Amino acid sequence: MGRVTATERRAVLLAGAGLALAAGCATRNAVAHPVPASSRAPAPPALPAQLTHGPRDRPRVALTFHGGGDPATARALLTEAEKHGARVTVLAVGTWLDAHPDLARRIRDGGHDLGNHTLRHLDINAMSETEARAEIAGCAERLKRLTGSVGNWFRPSRSPTASPLVTRLAQEAGYPHVLSYDVDSLDFTSPGAAAVARKVLAEIREGSVVSLHFGYDDTVAALPVVLEELDRRGLAAVTTTELFS
Repeated sequence: MGRVTATERRAVLLAGAGLALAAGCATRNAVAHPVPASSRAPAPPALPAQLTHGPRDRPRVALTFHGGGDPATARALLTEAEKHGARVTVLAVGTWLDAHPDLARRIRDGGHDLGNHTLRHLDINAMSETEARAEIAGCAERLKRLTGSVGNWFRPSRSPTASPLVTRLAQEAGYPHVLSYDVDSLDFTSPGAAAVARKVLAEIREGSVVSLHFGYDDTVAALPVVLEELDRRGLAAVTTTELFS
């Protein structure tokens, strides 16, 4: 049997996901007049403390990654995203940053968002106030030391949403919003690359925030399929900061 090319492998994944490969002014001398207050566009509403998705009226989505696991998969996923002009958001576990401090700079140098996913990735909502504060602050300290910033985003560990206590502690640590998601890829269950791509592409739409993970080969294999289909649909994969800007 002849050697299978990367294009042929992607075609197989697309087929498994139920998809098909797609073929590949201003006026001079105008005088500005003030706009009456009554006709000005209203200011955008303040964002809630917990965010599950961005605006539904713009063709943007955010692919967010749990920052943990094998660093080789992290590098492969970042490289694949950049090949497609995509930018992602990585919510890093503090102990993972301890083990792989170079990845903090790799993520930031690639134009991606880097945020806080607690120090040890334990069930933060079940912790006491003292324990939960230490989990958030411990990861924030590592981010600050490695990048000069605690990052813009916090995601609780072992839960898609944060308790009121954890939300307050995150805000005190410098994170105005808890970042959840409206599309769960379930890639951590290792269902196969086609299943990961199929689930994401069946549920994603304008404004979606997708939960994905470093450390899984299924995710590495599925990402090119997902990005190619997003391109076909005219959806740009941007950082979470860009999504909510």
